[in-house]
Amino acid sequence: MGIGGCIILIAAGGILTFATNWHAKGVNLDLVGLIMMAVGVIGLAAYVSIFKRRAIPPTRDGDVPPVVEERYYSDERYPGPRY
Repeated sequence: MGIGGCIILIAAGGILTFATNWHAKGVNLDLVGLIMMAVGVIGLAAYVSIFKRRAIPPTRDGDVPPVVEERYYSDERYPGPRY
């Protein structure tokens, strides 16, 4: 569930809790709305915390060593320069 799904859960729960006056037999719609809002907030917090961990760049240039590629050929037929 992404940010959009969490926001939809929070909005739908808020509408059920605060903007409706429906009564269903055996179901407390106010409680269902509160549960939906709580699940949306928990999901949003989890998503943001995971996203924040992935998005942190290295703090200094020296934190990540440079990638150096070296190729060694043992074949004598290699047409490249000889060192």
